[in-house]
Amino acid sequence: MDTWIKADDIWSLWAVIVGWAAVSIYLEQKYRWASKVSGAVIALLGAMALANLNVIPTASPVYDAIWGYVAMLAVPIMLFKANLRKIWLESGRTFLAFHIAAIGTVAGSILGLLFFGRWMPEALQVGAMITGSYIGGTVNFVAMSSQFNASESVINASIVADNLNMALYFFVLLAIPNILFFRKHYAHPYEKAANEEIGEGDNRAASYWGRKEISLLDIAKVMAAGFVLAALSVKLAEWMGAHPSLPAALQGILGSKYFVVTTLTVLVVTLFPKFFEEARGSQEIGTFLISIFLVVIGAPASIKAIFLQSPIILLFCAFAVLVNMGVTLLAGKLFGFNLEELLVSSNATIGGPTTAAAMAISKGWDDLVLPAMLVGVWGYVIGNWIAITLGQAVFPMILGL
Repeated sequence: MDTWIKADDIWSLWAVIVGWAAVSIYLEQKYRWASKVSGAVIALLGAMALANLNVIPTASPVYDAIWGYVAMLAVPIMLFKANLRKIWLESGRTFLAFHIAAIGTVAGSILGLLFFGRWMPEALQVGAMITGSYIGGTVNFVAMSSQFNASESVINASIVADNLNMALYFFVLLAIPNILFFRKHYAHPYEKAANEEIGEGDNRAASYWGRKEISLLDIAKVMAAGFVLAALSVKLAEWMGAHPSLPAALQGILGSKYFVVTTLTVLVVTLFPKFFEEARGSQEIGTFLISIFLVVIGAPASIKAIFLQSPIILLFCAFAVLVNMGVTLLAGKLFGFNLEELLVSSNATIGGPTTAAAMAISKGWDDLVLPAMLVGVWGYVIGNWIAITLGQAVFPMILGL
């Protein structure tokens, strides 16, 4: 299909992608409505709009480069806060609530494959991609699409289904604290405190991501460590994935560069926390890389194609999200969690740390911002582990493969 910017117009596409990532961040920090939606969702939806209006192409070497390199670099940089000791000590009850939401995703994926798997194209690949995505976010989606060799058409259809459901669900999560039923049946201390403190014109995203002291050495540390970890992970994954002494199933897991980069980075950050804590700017740089990547995730998404060719994938994603929400709210109520802890945790599984933190910031739940970021980062870690394990051992049995 003919587009205004051609697939081989490399510089123009880079300008649009990076430019729209910057615009989405600007809108989030400038306007309260945008801070509630989050820059991540704006980046996704904006790219989908540009692609479906034929402004940018749905495929390009630029997208391949970002999928292959920017995404791989973003993972270790976003994990610079993944000190396991710190996550356990500082995320508190939200850490436990997050795992309830993750169990909801696993249950939704398993039940979804039982109900819809026989009619869904490349059901195993879709199940693995959505499981990873709905535990850790979009980065895990990409990792699983690469790990299980999903076809381009199924990846694109799953991207649209994933993004549409994710965007709609975020609006639901934002609305729930204002619904009388939930306010009546769940404790909501953070919402009460926020309502007393937040001014009508305040934009918490702008203050949270405000200017911080950062040096050239900080940027050098972050970028160098990110590249070194990514490069080592790729080499290790190539070696272990082809090692003749390892069983085939273990080769599949250890041969995943995303599994290796996640595990290696968490190990290094936990063993050498001082270096990574002193390398300021990792969250800002990592979040901007993720914003660039989210634009590219939205670009191949043809809304017309998903409704005409693979509506069953859209239904599968919606089902997984609903089960995640149901398990989170029901089990969370049973174990006495606050409403805000449950909503932030569910957001962290479906969207990742950036959207979870954005929600906590926009709602004025200040004490939940750091836990939201930490459990979202933890989702990057276990999302890959869980999706690979299910995709290798459980989903094939469900689908009779």
